[in-house]
Amino acid sequence: MHEATPQVPAITDDDDARLESLGYRPQLNRVLGLFANFAVAFTYLSPMVGIYSLFLLGVGTGGPGYVWTTWIPVAGMLLVALVFGELASHYPIAGALYQYSKYNVGPRYGWFVGWFYGVALLVTVASVDTGVVGYLTALLHNWFGWNLNPTSHATILVITVILLAIQSTLNITGARVMGRVAQFGVYVEILGTVGIAIVLAIHGFHHGLGYLFTSQGVQNVKTNPLGLNFHGSYLGALIIAVLAPVYIFYGFESAGDISEETKNAGRQVPRAMRHALIWGGLTSFILTAALLLSMPAKNGVTATVAGGGVPFILGQEPSWLQDVLLLLIIFAFFSCGTSVQGAGSRLAFSYARDGALPASKWISSVHRRFKTPVNALLGGAVVTILFVLLEFASPTHNVKIWFITYPANTNVLVSLVSFAVSGIYLSFLLTVIGAAVARARGWVPAGKFQLRGWAWPVTIVAGLYLLLMLLNVVVPTGLTSPRAYFNYDWITLLVMFVVAVAGVIFFLIAHRGKELNTHLRDDAETPGALREG
Repeated sequence: MHEATPQVPAITDDDDARLESLGYRPQLNRVLGLFANFAVAFTYLSPMVGIYSLFLLGVGTGGPGYVWTTWIPVAGMLLVALVFGELASHYPIAGALYQYSKYNVGPRYGWFVGWFYGVALLVTVASVDTGVVGYLTALLHNWFGWNLNPTSHATILVITVILLAIQSTLNITGARVMGRVAQFGVYVEILGTVGIAIVLAIHGFHHGLGYLFTSQGVQNVKTNPLGLNFHGSYLGALIIAVLAPVYIFYGFESAGDISEETKNAGRQVPRAMRHALIWGGLTSFILTAALLLSMPAKNGVTATVAGGGVPFILGQEPSWLQDVLLLLIIFAFFSCGTSVQGAGSRLAFSYARDGALPASKWISSVHRRFKTPVNALLGGAVVTILFVLLEFASPTHNVKIWFITYPANTNVLVSLVSFAVSGIYLSFLLTVIGAAVARARGWVPAGKFQLRGWAWPVTIVAGLYLLLMLLNVVVPTGLTSPRAYFNYDWITLLVMFVVAVAGVIFFLIAHRGKELNTHLRDDAETPGALREG
């Protein structure tokens, strides 16, 4: 059990000394500054990837008014970022959520928090890299006249493997390179959000600002462009529409995954988390509002959804500008995948360094020259390719699994995408609960960022937000329900169950985490405060 600690020794300003006080020898290259750390978190969050992927669902379920739901996950996740920031400042160590939960509650609890988080990261890389295929084939058609089919399994696989090879090579060559890719990605995100919004404004909006406060009848089944039935309740429509931005606003926590490669991590990582969310929220809101105001003056919502969403709106722009936008979108997807892969490899490295995975010695090895966890990166790339192969699994008819119906013509990778969100929200919730447990046991934060008197209210509200949104993502309400666009009824819960069972198997293979007990040292706390009770 955690014991109350009346006085906690001050933590040294030296990052490596703090790492050694946690029982770890510095192995990675500490070369990232605040902007690079922020860039990794911001490009993982990626407003461009989120909006260009989810705008159609957002406007189809919530109408123009859905733009205001952007601030719900931004506000909720800012509270989560404050909790994580305090933990990251006290534990500036690679592996973030896994390590925080390991120290706060215990090694086995931490192992499963990291497991859900890690699988969600791998699924995210697969979904992001396959998501860029349509944009890349469109650009290749415009430039070279190639007619590649973006829905072809072979096309998807070849392009994704090439992307993964490039991303892995860049990540292997060092944290500085990963940071540079992410930093360039930030500028691309600004151009692709605020820049496009300015272009649309210059071209001329078709609606006044008041349009953003309307529903355009989406709450009624007869006028909903997706044929969704909210029984006349606009509140009911917004409860589902909020899932569009909910699927965007996470990834800021990756700033903590690369703590061991960040200078003055105890101070800069919490700042990077907050800034990634704030700037992500602003750029997302600006672009979403501009797209909504640029929809056709007559039957804007219906025409836009029928036309395919963002490409339909931007189709009115000159062809050269559309090519520029395609380039921006492609790089945004690329930098997002690169950042997620980099964060995931640090999580795997952190696990393996604790002996918490099969083949831990191999996974935890660090390249002598590049100072990167090469094997963790390569292993993650292989698992990502295995997920991509699930694109090939797409039943032509409904499949009954006990009382669960798997819908026809839905490839398995698509059904996993909702787990990329639900798995993140679950691991976030468990981490916040772990922080509350630690504080109740007497844990006293000693990092450079502290919540002080705000700790309990922030932690409680952050936990409630995560719980409510997790339920909103996973609750099965039928394949004909509007929520089915996000969770395919019971499929998300089924995937969570399968991931949990796989986690138990891996945990047993890894000797039930026995070695984890030897990695609970923290010289900033009393000797008995870091054991499962």
